[in-house]
Amino acid sequence: MIRMDMTDVLVKIKRDPSAADLPLPSHGTVHASGVDLRSNEEGVLQPGEVRAFGTGLSVEIPPGYEFQVRSRSGLALKNRVMVLNSPGTVDADYRGEVRVILYNAGAQPFQVRRGDRIAQMVLCPVLRPVFVEVDSLSGTERDSGGFGSTGVR
Repeated sequence: MIRMDMTDVLVKIKRDPSAADLPLPSHGTVHASGVDLRSNEEGVLQPGEVRAFGTGLSVEIPPGYEFQVRSRSGLALKNRVMVLNSPGTVDADYRGEVRVILYNAGAQPFQVRRGDRIAQMVLCPVLRPVFVEVDSLSGTERDSGGFGSTGVR
């Protein structure tokens, strides 16, 4: 029996037979927002290299939600390995394998072993905008200032 509370959302997950021995994604702590994704593949990520690693998992996300695939802070800080398109989006209508695009920004090769936790995945609600074309927008103090217009201090 699955125990759920008011903040839980049921997500169906399918494990490829090649990932049958790997743990399903899970929260590392009680209040963790993300679940760890493990690599279903082995490989060496050379400095400056970008490569997609499989997880052996497919998901069925309820309409109105998405998964965001994000870097793990420890990998980014200690090894300079990160999810390149962070956050990567897994849409509710996608049924293929969840793959993680990793980038090695470090100076050393990085070994990915099968079963390594390579990213985290966070379930997020999706709001769909309805666009209304207008002739003008309301003004603000900032107005069109951007790209560092407020300075660094």
